[in-house]
Amino acid sequence: MSTVLLHIENGVAYITLNRPEKYNSFNRDMALALQAHLDACEKDDNVRCIYLSGSGKGFCAGQDLAEASDPSNIDFEKVVREHYNPVIMRFRNIEKPIVAAVNGVAAGAGANIALACDVVVANKSATFIQAFSKIGLVPDSGGTYFLPRLVGMQRATALMMLADKVSADEAVNMGMIYKVFSDEEFEKESKQIALNLAQMPTVGLGLTKRALNQSFSNTLHQQLELEKELQVKAGHTEDFAEGVSSFLQKRKPEFKGK
Repeated sequence: MSTVLLHIENGVAYITLNRPEKYNSFNRDMALALQAHLDACEKDDNVRCIYLSGSGKGFCAGQDLAEASDPSNIDFEKVVREHYNPVIMRFRNIEKPIVAAVNGVAAGAGANIALACDVVVANKSATFIQAFSKIGLVPDSGGTYFLPRLVGMQRATALMMLADKVSADEAVNMGMIYKVFSDEEFEKESKQIALNLAQMPTVGLGLTKRALNQSFSNTLHQQLELEKELQVKAGHTEDFAEGVSSFLQKRKPEFKGK
């Protein structure tokens, strides 16, 4: 059985973590398979949005400690360097929108993988937990980078040290995620977001993502210069021409991501 599933339809690449019996916790096979699928999606012009979800009742429970016979002997340097860091870097560097559809528990690295995506939505049953402190570990997978920027240093520190379980509603209210949907409407509504993004001017969305990435370290002057450069690039796209033409002609635009 494949640990990560990939299905492409209507411009959306649906990537599903597929170890439901383990709440989609990561082992090496899953980490490498996810990286391979992300690489394929980046190169495929037919893919204009990526939708990440988990099979079964959970999104991702983080690292599968049972992968090693003795959890205390896991090579953490290798796991973080080869499994998680490459996934996070791909999420941020692929200039296509990535939707994390959190359909259940997102714990440890599973929570931080979700938070590294561009748009994060969850069903009512979903929970987020920085579970690392419960076993004496440090948050990884970009958690110490993204969470303070989403919810503030004080709240991020408390969530990471106390390992509080955060409900989907709480996550929305504190700015951790974008939206929460009822369990019944979640799949339909979350996939509609991905479909909407896939039909938008995705070159411009990718450039927006690039600007947001660099805003974390740029000065205001540097960011203004970057916005100018990226606006020039966006202004030379076919999508911009189509957007202006459709506006003037009062018709629905047909963007092609070019």
